[in-house]
Amino acid sequence: MFHIVFYEPRIPGNTGAAIRLAACTGSTLHLVEPLGFDFSDTHLKRAGLDYHDLANVHIHPNFEALVEELEGHRIFAFTGHTENNFAHEEFKPGDVLLFGPEPTGLPAKVIADAAITKALRIPMMPHLRSLNLANSASIAVYEAWRQNAFAGSADFS
Repeated sequence: MFHIVFYEPRIPGNTGAAIRLAACTGSTLHLVEPLGFDFSDTHLKRAGLDYHDLANVHIHPNFEALVEELEGHRIFAFTGHTENNFAHEEFKPGDVLLFGPEPTGLPAKVIADAAITKALRIPMMPHLRSLNLANSASIAVYEAWRQNAFAGSADFS
């Protein structure tokens, strides 16, 4: 459905939560190295619980390799350095939702990369620095999925 990308993630619990998020939403999780933890980390395993085998996870050696694999997809960079409200975007299946590392966010060179379709911001109260990485990814992927009528999900009607 959608592609969630964590660029150089550093906190294993956030990546574990993203593994679970990817499994529950039918999204693919992409991790761009270097990772700030070992994949056998107990915090990552605890946060991902038993969803590791149910999630589609790809690890890329660098940003260029990610862009090459996802060529033709729209890539949205989530950052606090734009006024573009993510809720005003019309998301399509296959879109890429790119998030930066804790605590710095995406580097300016990534946001400015030619592969980036648009930089987007999740609104929050003024003078606050940022949301948790896993929470930000959850907000974005569920909005994108909602816009697409939760395609592929269980029917609760």
